[in-house]
Amino acid sequence: MTGERPTAETVSSILGDRELVVASNRQPYSHEYEDEEIVVNRPAGGLTSALDPVVQSAGGTWVAWASGDADGEVTDDDGRVGVPPENPAYDLRRVSLSDEQVDGYYYGYSNQVLWPICHIDPSKMNARADFWQHYRDANRKFADAIADEANGESVVWLQDYHLALVPRMVRETRPDVFCMQFWHITWPSRDAFQTCPQYRQLLDGLLANDLIGFHTDQYCQNFLDCAAMLPDARVDRATRSVVYDGRRTFVRSFPLGIDATQRRQLAISSADNEFWHEFKDEHDLGDTLALGIERLDYTKGIPERLAALEHLWETRPEWQGELTYVQKASESRSQIPEYQALQDFVESEIQRLNERFGTDNWTPVVYLNEYLPKDGLATLYREADLGIVSPRRDGMNLVAKEFVASQVDDPGVLLLSELTGAAEELGDEAILVHPHDTPGFADAIESALSLPEPERSRRMNDLERLVHSNDVYAWMNAQFRTVKAIQRGRDVAAKSVKRQ
Repeated sequence: MTGERPTAETVSSILGDRELVVASNRQPYSHEYEDEEIVVNRPAGGLTSALDPVVQSAGGTWVAWASGDADGEVTDDDGRVGVPPENPAYDLRRVSLSDEQVDGYYYGYSNQVLWPICHIDPSKMNARADFWQHYRDANRKFADAIADEANGESVVWLQDYHLALVPRMVRETRPDVFCMQFWHITWPSRDAFQTCPQYRQLLDGLLANDLIGFHTDQYCQNFLDCAAMLPDARVDRATRSVVYDGRRTFVRSFPLGIDATQRRQLAISSADNEFWHEFKDEHDLGDTLALGIERLDYTKGIPERLAALEHLWETRPEWQGELTYVQKASESRSQIPEYQALQDFVESEIQRLNERFGTDNWTPVVYLNEYLPKDGLATLYREADLGIVSPRRDGMNLVAKEFVASQVDDPGVLLLSELTGAAEELGDEAILVHPHDTPGFADAIESALSLPEPERSRRMNDLERLVHSNDVYAWMNAQFRTVKAIQRGRDVAAKSVKRQ
């Protein structure tokens, strides 16, 4: 797989005459009121930022939730607006949801049922009946909008766990579309997934796709195991496909990457900015810097990481005054009480560690929860001696890849949880750790920081090659090529039947 960027020619050659319809919960552009004026918020990063230029080159339509408070002011009667605003290349079709629907569909079912189950923590599931009802209603709204925008020859590309019921609903009115979906989080084991009360309905919805993509081969195997729970499903492990309700659904792994070239250029261009000098002046840093960057989510393993650091400073006092850990955390889903409790706990733990170990000229843990500009974040990536990525469970984890792509100077070391999807791809050259093994975690931190420079350079060079070759564009290309292969196979089969 190479990091070839999809162009209008490559995407168009795969799609042929078919129109592309992308659907996701989050929209690539939003319109907001600011000082009584309407302003456009553009994609600042993440998947929407990566997909936007591809949809611009291919044309078509992007269906997404109308999250901006001024979105309705700029759309036509059918909820469409051309984007980008300065030179429209495709239509953004916005799906309007009430506050109650957002609470039930997004904060409720998506993030209090599917999220904990898929991250194999069903004890945190909150399976309220109204959550499921709102999830179905929201999926119906997405499906209706997609059916409006698609025709029988369209390729519909669905993103993530928010839209699991949409494929089946789209089939009701658009039976001939090619429907594909990428599941961006972990797919759990059969036993874990079966704890979801609606597991049959979810599988029924997903198996209306022609192609389902996951990050790793293990997630594909888990999905096939789950599909086998449906009595009418026939799982073909040789072809990694499921025949159900008269349709064959192919199941494939497509490891998601980042725009590694852009990330590297950002790290290089930020080398001369003032951020690093101001940051060092403001905080009492040791000579060695470890870094963690994530949303404040219980799956990310921040409390476990702090426990490992405490064990390190406690049992190896030589690292006191030497190692500073910087935790950049973004508040997430604060409307959910469990997330707010986590935020409070992390802050209290950091305060306790700083009071226990800190001195007048050294701060053990620097906590950043405010907005950081892109160049500031790039600087932290670049300057860190150790990148700690230690989720309790994670579908892929792109922070690990962003850290690697940003190591443009003296190479650091990546410390990576073995429970991430990224470990399947990067585990040979990263230092692997189990987030729940506190003494082993502390040992791994010390081992990583004690690697000699030649070994650090060799590991990081190998990681860089992986991250740059398996970037986000390779991820997209692989899926479109698979679509083409499936279509070609079906065409051949149809001609064979016709000759008979």
